[in-house]
Amino acid sequence: MSRKMLIDGDVSNVSDEDQYDFDLFVIGAGSGGVRASRFSAQYGAKVGICELPFHPVSSETVGGVGGTCVIRGCVPKKILVYGAGFGPEIQDAREYGWQVNENVDFDWKRLLHKKTEEIVRLNGVYKRLLSNAGVKLFEGEGRIVGPNEVEVIQLDGTKLSYSAKHILIATGSRAHSPDIPGHELAITSDEALSLEELPKRVVILGGGYIAVEFASIWRGMGSTVNLCFRKELPLRGFDDEMRALVARNLEGRGIILHPQTNLTKLVKTEDGIKVTTDHGEELMADVVLFATGRVPNTKRLNLQAVGVEVDKIGAVKVDEYSRTSVPSIWAIGDVTNRMNLTPVALMEGSMFAKTVFGNEPSKPDHSNVPCAVFCIPPLSVVGLSEEQAIEHATGDILVFTSTFKPMKNTISGRQEKTLMKLIVDADTDKVIGASMCGPDAPEIMQGIAIAIKCGATKAQFDNTVGIHPSAAEEFVTMRSATRRIAAAGKP
Repeated sequence: MSRKMLIDGDVSNVSDEDQYDFDLFVIGAGSGGVRASRFSAQYGAKVGICELPFHPVSSETVGGVGGTCVIRGCVPKKILVYGAGFGPEIQDAREYGWQVNENVDFDWKRLLHKKTEEIVRLNGVYKRLLSNAGVKLFEGEGRIVGPNEVEVIQLDGTKLSYSAKHILIATGSRAHSPDIPGHELAITSDEALSLEELPKRVVILGGGYIAVEFASIWRGMGSTVNLCFRKELPLRGFDDEMRALVARNLEGRGIILHPQTNLTKLVKTEDGIKVTTDHGEELMADVVLFATGRVPNTKRLNLQAVGVEVDKIGAVKVDEYSRTSVPSIWAIGDVTNRMNLTPVALMEGSMFAKTVFGNEPSKPDHSNVPCAVFCIPPLSVVGLSEEQAIEHATGDILVFTSTFKPMKNTISGRQEKTLMKLIVDADTDKVIGASMCGPDAPEIMQGIAIAIKCGATKAQFDNTVGIHPSAAEEFVTMRSATRRIAAAGKP
């Protein structure tokens, strides 16, 4: 460590640059960590960052620059969603005049190879972004050994120590598996993105994003899929009307739903994995996916020893500026378990850099954040669901809905319908929530999110001219409220 010695205890003429090896040292080079590093460097900070060596499947000893989203999350998942979508599209094409052979072959290994090529490319892109910004990258495991000191354990076991005026924790999260008999036979989303063979029979435990997305992926590729979840509907926390439509769409595409169901035991047999549910039902599978949530990556960071407070699941506690209980240590992204989305981690990283090195204190704004579930067809939302609006309302709520068969389906014969929904504060006329389940929902919702973030009113939606023919125009043509909900306590 190259910290300079102080003579006679006089620190008045010693700059921060002389005291510390780095102005900022970041542990974790995922989306949030890379963004915070680059932006801090652009403000003139001397920045170091460490990350585990690259591997598609993460562990305590491997990871990779780019993090979960780029290597084993959003990006490879979306590639597989695209791949899965072609199967039904090819079938629909017949009604549009395309002469398609009855047997259309799907090459899983080819798609897997192309997916891996892309994440390797992106891993290199992220490394270059750091290098071009002047950020020093260290490959190894980082841990905090003091309020201003980090230790990097390299691949050969060598330990390097560096001092930093500020330390940023951006280590993300990893998949959590339930501890049931035979749990070692199951996989998580990490392995699901890198299977050598496409499974013919799949059992998925979970009802969140990951569960319904992989159900759609594997079903679209021809697998038999059983989806087991604890609630009556999948996607807890989303608008109930949208959840019900997603469930109908999953079933409509041939996914077998098992609501209010948990798994109790997995047993390996000659015919595959025998899965037993808490209802006594037995299912056979080639692959069992546990999509039962994620936990923050804090176990090996040595946080307790340096006084950084964490909650009961290990998430780092931070204030509204992302500062931990130790003033020189900060945390952003999934490791804080605030709003676990890649664009949110990017926003938090930007606000951190602006606050600490840009001389502009900036709080991350977690309101009206849009998001999407890439099931097939997808669901996308921004703002409040109907249930959330009712819970928080001080006045009446107006609900506008539109349900219709997408134009494309009128020719193909596919029975799926699109549902769009706007939630409006009756007193102010402000649109406080929007949701859509149907083709292109995420692309449409990104534009709607801008309007809601700007405080748009229903009248402004109504005064906007639509694009015809499009599904998106329905958001500006819903004139009559489907229902009006009185505020709690009002007649």
